[in-house]
Amino acid sequence: MPQLNKLRTALPGGLGGNTAPLSSARLRTALTVFFALDGFLFAGWVVRIPAIKQQTGASASTLGLALLGVSAGAVVTMTLTGRLCHRFGSHAVTAACAVLLSLSIALPAQTHSALSLGLVLLVFGAAYGGMNVAMNSAAVDLVSALRRPVMPSFHAAFSLGGMLGAGLGGLVAGGLSPSTHLLVLTGIGLLVTAFAGPVLLRHPAPVVPEAVNTPAAGRPGRLSGRARRVVLLFGVIALCTAYGEGALADWGALHLEQDLHARPGVAAAGYSLFALAMTAGRLSGTVLLERLGQTRTLVAGGATAAAGMLLGSLAPTAWLALLGFAVTGLGLANIFPVAVGRAGEVAGPGGVAAASTLGYGGMLLGPPAIGFLADWFSLPVALTTVAVLAGAAAVLGYGARGAAQAR
Repeated sequence: MPQLNKLRTALPGGLGGNTAPLSSARLRTALTVFFALDGFLFAGWVVRIPAIKQQTGASASTLGLALLGVSAGAVVTMTLTGRLCHRFGSHAVTAACAVLLSLSIALPAQTHSALSLGLVLLVFGAAYGGMNVAMNSAAVDLVSALRRPVMPSFHAAFSLGGMLGAGLGGLVAGGLSPSTHLLVLTGIGLLVTAFAGPVLLRHPAPVVPEAVNTPAAGRPGRLSGRARRVVLLFGVIALCTAYGEGALADWGALHLEQDLHARPGVAAAGYSLFALAMTAGRLSGTVLLERLGQTRTLVAGGATAAAGMLLGSLAPTAWLALLGFAVTGLGLANIFPVAVGRAGEVAGPGGVAAASTLGYGGMLLGPPAIGFLADWFSLPVALTTVAVLAGAAAVLGYGARGAAQAR
């Protein structure tokens, strides 16, 4: 391959020489920006949940039902996004969903009841779910073309964006109303999309000719029963870890503020610290995978996250809970990218799409479940389910060793 690249560079007119690497570099940068923007906007919303909960007068259970609007909107969109990407291209769908996400993030702060909040969150969830599936599909194409395991770097950008969004939310929580804050985020989102979107629209998704005729790259409907079961297994692993991300995003700040009596700025820092730890873990993900391998990375990550979340949910002080959130972030960091990548090894892009949908389903369905459990028991007890599912991901990861070789 290096000799082929040198030959291409030497050809007259740069046939396949400098153009392809430059195009790939621009695509990688643009996709990284969209991953970061997605995390930034999502975190900006979640750190204002306590204020919007008070504004709407919702109880924990009714807030959980309202948050179900995000899940419902996302699930519906996720089932359609694959077809939209096939028809219009994953790049165009990513840019369009980024615009919709930027516009819809301002809506929750305009509501004054749990019902109206749930309705606008349907729109927000639709944009969020569509953008996540589309940009992951685009990233899978690029990773295949680059032939390098750089998927964790995209998810690191999402976590970094989440950290910045939560950090900004913590800084302005005492000075700006939720309405003003989220409207500012709308402007930022539209501005970023205006700069990064044209790069995606000008460059089509890279194609790997060798993958076109492989059975794994076919449509999901042509997969063998064994391959489907393996994809489902990795999808469940992704769901277990994404459940924790969604739970901490939507309930972490409320736990710190309500149960541990932390100030709003400290409460907002909880998700920021969690996102920072995930960013650090994902930035080192490639090295970690090379040294430990995929199975040990899954098992170690799940066990670490389980221990961290037990501390985060049951600690008697806010500072110990923050430490637990950080450990949880380190543990969860690479489970989702590894699970999605291994599903891709078995079933190609179709497997990645299926595992991603299951995974993000866990992120979106987890928060409402936490809400009901918080009403039935307590929020700290409800948050221990994150530890339970992280442990389950470790067990499933060990049980799935060697499964990526199944075709």
